[in-house]
Amino acid sequence: MKYDCFKNRNRFDLHHLIAFAYGRLVEDPPLHFEARLPAPPFLMLDRILSITRDGSRGWIAAEQDIRLDAWYFQCHFPGDPVQPGCLCVDAIWQLLGFYCVWRGATGAGRALGSNEIRFQGQIRPYNKVVRFELMVTRFQELKKTGTSLAVADGKVFVDDEPIADVRSARVGVFQEITYPDYPEPSPHSTGGMNREKKVV
Repeated sequence: MKYDCFKNRNRFDLHHLIAFAYGRLVEDPPLHFEARLPAPPFLMLDRILSITRDGSRGWIAAEQDIRLDAWYFQCHFPGDPVQPGCLCVDAIWQLLGFYCVWRGATGAGRALGSNEIRFQGQIRPYNKVVRFELMVTRFQELKKTGTSLAVADGKVFVDDEPIADVRSARVGVFQEITYPDYPEPSPHSTGGMNREKKVV
């Protein structure tokens, strides 16, 4: 789809999200359009139901279908299968990063943290659908560096029951940090603090 269509669309299906993960959704991307979602099986979303903007704020609702044979049920834990809670938090970061790009951010997304995470339930193999609802409390573009930042409060529901809250989840989108030449050594082939790196 065209970039203008992408920025004005308010729903995305699974084939859209997978195409985005592989960098194939937008036909005419702007410079530094490098952000991706994780590809399956680490993609924690099956559809974005609604995505809206209101000044520096916004709203996102998305769903994940629960599959009996999901990879995490096979190992977490043998004899007591449960979806790891950290994957719910990662789904919120995935959604928030997508929101940044939908708002016009260019670069690659990185999770920056969150304040408070509370779990009061769990996701089991015979549950049906997880729903994520994010209230974006701030979206900001830093014109000088090309960096974009977003902050959101998120709620997680399984089959309409609330099971988790994440407060002040934070994501940044940064330019010129990707490592497309993996597995070859390059300036971005090691991690650590964000700073200028030399080729290994």
